[in-house]
Amino acid sequence: MPLQFNRTIERIELWSANSDGFSFVISHDEAAGPGFRGRSGYTASWRPLDFNRGAIRIGGSPFNTFASAEEACNTMLGHLKDYR
Repeated sequence: MPLQFNRTIERIELWSANSDGFSFVISHDEAAGPGFRGRSGYTASWRPLDFNRGAIRIGGSPFNTFASAEEACNTMLGHLKDYR
């Protein structure tokens, strides 16, 4: 089943989803304006829910579209489940 992303904070573009013991976050970065600063695009990252450590950025970030970032998260979840 694909991840179901929910907007976490209304004032900035940040979405999160959890599945199978993993947390995924997609943020929209811009060079200027409100929210996260960086290269423009959608940055996707993941981390295990049961460990207190930083997130790992998914290769290819930033993506041009939210759909591309979402697809990358679902692909990563598939890989992570295969290695459990």
